[in-house]
Amino acid sequence: MKLCTYKIKQSDKELIALVLENKLLNLNNLFGDINLTELVQKDKWQNKVDNFLKDGNGTFHNLEDVILKSPIPKPNSFRDAYAFRQHVETCRLNRGADMVKEFDDFPVFYFSNHNAIFGPNESIKCMPSHFTQLDYELEFAILIGKEGENILAKDAGDYIAGFMILNDFSARDLQKKEMKLNLGPAKGKDFASVLGPYLVTPDEIKDNLISKDKNGSKYSLEMRCYVNGELLSSGNTKNMNWTFEQIIERASYGAKLYPGDIIGSGTVGTGCLLELNGTRKLENAKHKDVWLKEGDVISLKIDGLGETSNKIIAKSTKYMIK
Repeated sequence: MKLCTYKIKQSDKELIALVLENKLLNLNNLFGDINLTELVQKDKWQNKVDNFLKDGNGTFHNLEDVILKSPIPKPNSFRDAYAFRQHVETCRLNRGADMVKEFDDFPVFYFSNHNAIFGPNESIKCMPSHFTQLDYELEFAILIGKEGENILAKDAGDYIAGFMILNDFSARDLQKKEMKLNLGPAKGKDFASVLGPYLVTPDEIKDNLISKDKNGSKYSLEMRCYVNGELLSSGNTKNMNWTFEQIIERASYGAKLYPGDIIGSGTVGTGCLLELNGTRKLENAKHKDVWLKEGDVISLKIDGLGETSNKIIAKSTKYMIK
């Protein structure tokens, strides 16, 4: 199923719906005043939605008449992993560093700002210091659907309520400076992350499942990023070197995961300007780095998960940090 959080235009109330091509079936009429995190915790909720749909008595809205919000506007927490080896290896190669051998030992992640989540079509307001080296990151993410601790990878699939596109915007200049102190990323990452447009349940993309074993599941979904209509990045979800189930096992070790927690995949290979600039500079020493600027529109597309499209705008301030 494809689910969304939305607002009717001229209204501030957030609603949830089942997405049916260009129409939305309001689910609050069936389940009451709840959000998607609360929905996925309900027993046999998908059967109830199916029956509700068959009855044909629900309230429908046209997709063009609503404003899509982040499916999970206010996550409990937001972890972002480092699961694509190509991205890690290439970024290190570009700056003359060897690959970290520990990458193959365990999946690593960091905590980002769960209070800076934007919807699939919202404008991203950036501060002056963000524009020094402003970057996108082509990723996808999962929603944790039930509580658990010390979850083994072989059981972790039961905790994945659905998938979403993730764009983890990054201020690379700030990130590089603060990580010299062996802590972070912090200010380089905490200002904007996009989730959406839909929360897609695993059964919706079952035809894209290419492997499943004790280490988890892998799906083959093409990933693309366009800036102002130009294709800059492409990859595939199947190239994750760590599955989400393995990341859940690591994250839940001695710590509870809760419904509403978000876990990102990390950047797919070629999935950001930092990586692309570094590679092009190795190929051509005269290459001039390209970064996002005010007015740019960044569109992320992942097969089966939809599309996000966000415009970069500048906040009206001259305040900067180093």
